[in-house]
Amino acid sequence: MAASRRDLKKSWENRGESATDDGGPRPTMLDACPGTVGETTVLQRLLVIARLPHDHVDRTELGAYYERLHFQLSKQYIWDHMTGLLLIYPNCVLHFIESSRDVLVSVVKDLEDMRQQTDCKLLEAAKVVLMAHDPLGRMFPQWSYKVLGEDDAVGDPTEQDEEDETTEGLVLGVLSELQVLSKQLETSKKALPGLVLDENPELIISHDDLEKLLRRDDLLSPRLYLQMYNSPLNVSMGFGQVIRSSCLTTV
Repeated sequence: MAASRRDLKKSWENRGESATDDGGPRPTMLDACPGTVGETTVLQRLLVIARLPHDHVDRTELGAYYERLHFQLSKQYIWDHMTGLLLIYPNCVLHFIESSRDVLVSVVKDLEDMRQQTDCKLLEAAKVVLMAHDPLGRMFPQWSYKVLGEDDAVGDPTEQDEEDETTEGLVLGVLSELQVLSKQLETSKKALPGLVLDENPELIISHDDLEKLLRRDDLLSPRLYLQMYNSPLNVSMGFGQVIRSSCLTTV
């Protein structure tokens, strides 16, 4: 399984400029997140990463914090079910959320509020990796979190220099790993992805890839993302085009 995970990431990074070898359309990042039709709300996906402060003590406190936030948002947006997975590594986190735009933006605003706190800061250096609009379906049946140990976060050693890896390739690799975990969760009939990871630790999202993404300057902080989100689009009336950021993150 570990070898196939590396192959998945390489296949995304080495794909053609505009088409596949058989002449088909070029795959996109959204192709890494297929789902099923049947969602009653306008579903969107958010992927954020962040570092844990050096002086953090109990990582379960972070899980409990997001459990409370999940409960608060479920009361505020009663029809917008929030699903996903929070993976808490020894020194960083990955948070993948599926819900409405309002819920996802609320999570990003909470990250920015957390950044402005001077005491009891649970996360730092957060980055918005992806906001995907209108996916076909959910990857996870409910929201949950998993605290990972030191041995769990080792991951596979990379065979490629970081300078040669594109940000898009790294993001696609993480999305592909999430998709593999989602499929295994569906196959195993288990209630929570954490139970699947206990039995299949090779499915844990690569800690090495998260560290690389945290060092990328082309991913937006929550503050910059919210600024872009709240700003009017730059519309060229002459050509009828909307100019968006070239970053992976979209609004």
